[in-house]
Amino acid sequence: MSGRLPVRKTYKLFIGGAFPRSESGRSYEAAGRNVARASRKDARDAVRAARDAFPKWASATAYNRGQVLYRLAEMMEARAGDLAAVCSGRDEVEAAIDRVVWYAGWADKLPQVLGGANPVAGPYFNFTVPEPTGVVAIVAPDEPALLGLVSRLAPGIVGGNAVVAVASETHPVAAIELAEAIATSDLPGGVVNVLTGLRAELAPVLAAHMDVNAIDLSGADGDTAELERLAAGNVKRVVHGVVDGQSPWEIQAFLELKTVWHPVGA
Repeated sequence: MSGRLPVRKTYKLFIGGAFPRSESGRSYEAAGRNVARASRKDARDAVRAARDAFPKWASATAYNRGQVLYRLAEMMEARAGDLAAVCSGRDEVEAAIDRVVWYAGWADKLPQVLGGANPVAGPYFNFTVPEPTGVVAIVAPDEPALLGLVSRLAPGIVGGNAVVAVASETHPVAAIELAEAIATSDLPGGVVNVLTGLRAELAPVLAAHMDVNAIDLSGADGDTAELERLAAGNVKRVVHGVVDGQSPWEIQAFLELKTVWHPVGA
């Protein structure tokens, strides 16, 4: 009989490409596991990490962003067994991987579909180009735990935004397992940050944060009115996406469309 005790996994936060414990030292039990309970300061640290990562990710070529997302799908495939153990099973994992690949393919097609040269009647021309919004906060849905988060995360980052995601409160482990796949992909640290904890504690901090440019309330259930009021403080873009959606318009919701006018011959 072996006297060895197994090393039980401690689920931590994912901020700036690292896995810190909550600065508060708190944790909570979810699905039979102890998970870090992020504090307000952890949320602010995650926003700072996202802001630091944003310029480099936003300036990467669309081709590069697509390749990086495809690499994330590869890492998820390699960890498919671990991911299946913390969500509804293999079918959900495969759907999540396919969704990342699908959004990866959109990276270099967005400018043609969402932008382009516009018809004008005058001695000038204009064209429209999509640009990332900046730092996006995501309130992830509870179900499906993995596919729901991936469905909101992938359209958020493929256009060049950096993300702070509040994981499902009741099923947070899938988010941290996904974060471990992200950490071993080519996504720069800080592009994706994952907070676990109480939604009622974290979502208002992100909604009111002056350095968050958009907030996705797809998983906020009935708490949206107060979060929308807080988001109005710096005129955040508020997104109500489809929890399990897959569409280029889910990407468009996180982008700004900039139109440039230029006189002909000048």
